[in-house]
Amino acid sequence: MEQEFKSKFNEEIIRYGAALYDTSIEELISIGGSMNFVYEYQRNGHPYILRFTPTEHRSMDLVKGELDWLLYLHCNGLSVSIPVESTKKNLVEYVHVNDSSFIITSFLKAKGELVTYPDCLHDHELYYKCGASVGKLHALSKAYTPSTQTIQRNEWQYNFYLMNMHKFLPSNQERVILGCTNTISLIKKELPVDAESYGLTHGDIHVGNLRINESGITLFDFDEAQYSWFIDDIVTQLYYLVYVYGGDDGRELRESQATRFMEHFMKGYTLENVIDDYWIKKVPLFLLLREIIVYIGMYKNHPDLSQLNQWGKDYIAEAKTRIEHGIPIVDIWS
Repeated sequence: MEQEFKSKFNEEIIRYGAALYDTSIEELISIGGSMNFVYEYQRNGHPYILRFTPTEHRSMDLVKGELDWLLYLHCNGLSVSIPVESTKKNLVEYVHVNDSSFIITSFLKAKGELVTYPDCLHDHELYYKCGASVGKLHALSKAYTPSTQTIQRNEWQYNFYLMNMHKFLPSNQERVILGCTNTISLIKKELPVDAESYGLTHGDIHVGNLRINESGITLFDFDEAQYSWFIDDIVTQLYYLVYVYGGDDGRELRESQATRFMEHFMKGYTLENVIDDYWIKKVPLFLLLREIIVYIGMYKNHPDLSQLNQWGKDYIAEAKTRIEHGIPIVDIWS
C-alpha cells in the first residue's frame, strides 16, 4: 500500500465502515492487502471480509462492475466469495473524511483450506480443480454483459502496474522500459480479439486468492478483474508456480513445473471450456507480460531493494534481464 493512501486512512473511516456492516473497529482483524485495506470480522457466527478501496485506485463504477461480475458468476453456479449488503441495504458504500475518500465493500469469506507454498508445487488435484473452476469462469464470461455500460471493467492494458510503469521503475532502467513497451505493443498489434478467446477475466488468480473445499475451488479477490484473453488468466497461475525456481539451475525445475501444471490444469479446464491450441502457443508471451507486472509491483512494494531477502534480489536481477531481452521465464511450447 502506497504511503499516500496510508496517511489518508484513519480510525474515523474504519469506524464508519465497520458500523455499516454491524460490527466495530475493535472486532476487525487486519489481513493486509496490496491496493486496499482489508479486514476480517464475524457476524452471527459467520466470517466476513471488509474492504476499503482508495478512490484513487478504483472508481465507484469500477467497484460496482466487479460486484456485478461476481453476482453473475455466483448466480450461474461458480463458487465465488459474494458481496453482502450494508445496514443501508447497499452493496457499495462511500466515505469521505477531510481529503480522504474510500469505497467500502464486504464479502462472505471464502470457505475452505488455504493453499500455500511449497505444498502447492506438486498438487495435481489442485491444478485440476483450478482448471475446472477457471474453465467455467471463462465459459460464463462469453455470455456476460454488464448490467449497465457505465460499470464495465477496464481492458487489460489499463492494469494499474502497466499504467504506472514510469512512476515505479527507476528512470535509469531504459532497457527494461523498452522491453515492457515492446511486449505490450506486440500483444496489442498481433493478437486477435474475439468472443471465444477474449472476455472479462479474474485478472489475478493464484493460490492466495482461492480456497479449496469439498465443492472444488472458491475464488475471491476480483479487484483486478479485467477484459483480457482467457489464456492470460491461465498463465497468471502458471507464472506464480514457476517463478519460485530461480537461476540457471532452476530451469529444469521450471520446465517440469510448467509441464505438470498445464497437464492437470487443462484436464479440468477442457471439461468446462474450449481453448484453441493457438493460445497455448502464446503462453510464453503472456508469461512475459505477467513478469512485467510482477517486476513493476516489486518496485512499488519494495522501494528499497536492499531490504529484500536473497530470493527477492536474485529474482529482480533475473527478471530484469528477461524483460530486457524479451525472454519468458519458461518456454516448453516453442
